[in-house]
Amino acid sequence: MSKPTIILATSNGVGMGHLARASAVALALKPVANPIIVSMAGGIAEIPSFMGIRCEYIPGRDRLWMSREKWDAYLRDRLLALVDETDAKVLSFDGVVPYPGVIAARNANPKLKLVWVRRGLWQKKPQRFILGLQAKMMDAIVEPGDIARAYDFGPTSKRKDSVLTSPVSLFRKEDALSREDARKALGLDQNRPVALVQLGTGDSDVNHKMTAALEGLLGWKDLQVILTKAPIDKDGNSLAPEGLDIKVARYFPLAKVLHAFDAGICATGYNGVHELLPAQVPTVFVSNIRGTDDQEARARWCHDFGQLRNYRIHKYGQPYRQSVQSFLKQLVDKRLQISCMHLLLSKQLQRPRPLLSSA
Repeated sequence: MSKPTIILATSNGVGMGHLARASAVALALKPVANPIIVSMAGGIAEIPSFMGIRCEYIPGRDRLWMSREKWDAYLRDRLLALVDETDAKVLSFDGVVPYPGVIAARNANPKLKLVWVRRGLWQKKPQRFILGLQAKMMDAIVEPGDIARAYDFGPTSKRKDSVLTSPVSLFRKEDALSREDARKALGLDQNRPVALVQLGTGDSDVNHKMTAALEGLLGWKDLQVILTKAPIDKDGNSLAPEGLDIKVARYFPLAKVLHAFDAGICATGYNGVHELLPAQVPTVFVSNIRGTDDQEARARWCHDFGQLRNYRIHKYGQPYRQSVQSFLKQLVDKRLQISCMHLLLSKQLQRPRPLLSSA
């Protein structure tokens, strides 16, 4: 019996969150289905060579190449063409707001099942007012589990229209490279300390956080700093202070080489928390308030259960830099081991693979 084709579509989102989750689900689906990832995120170009999964890039409406109405029609037609080519039975969408083009693709093909992968921990943003209408358009809704779900009091927390799965993460202990092999893969010195910084760039507040975090690393002897994108603003100006040994690593999935790092500074997003904690990387998490993701709630849970030190987003000055520096040194010097995170990928709830493959 041939395996069914399942299309995993994602929005461009903020960062790589939606795309990383789709990649994790695709890997889990491979034994029972033929997954195809479709995304508006430019990072999709990095996936096929590393994971052996077919990917399709659709330029997002944020490119402003056409009007919103024309773009939604274009998205619908691209999706329908892919469905016709592959005889896909299921289309899933991972994003905050399912695009009209996605809904239109499903309506144009009644045999196609539409699944919404809807992360929890929403802030009370305007998108909450159309949750009920969007839910009625879906054949199924899947909520990826979150270690901080007990602190979820947002608009999706009381809804009964989704199926909760275990947390979705690209980190798998059995697949992760050893410290030595991970450093070889990244071209790093085996004997010098390494810090991973994943804060992103773009808006001025994010840029300030990046600069402050990097300044907090000054003075750490022989430190190697790994970033996932160049530390420059939209005008090409450097956000990094002088005196740091910085390398930009384009490695996907980064979860496979997390054992290379002695410490990390990361946004308190879904992927960062669900990868760095089970990888036991001592990390300073810095919450963002952009988008719908309630990173402050996730940070509070982690802080209350002893999993991280959270620094509030609007303190970028000298106290922030000193705190980052002293806390990271403390973590590395004491070889802090983050506990109780094996629950992430082992015994919790239902898995997304059977849910999607049977949709």
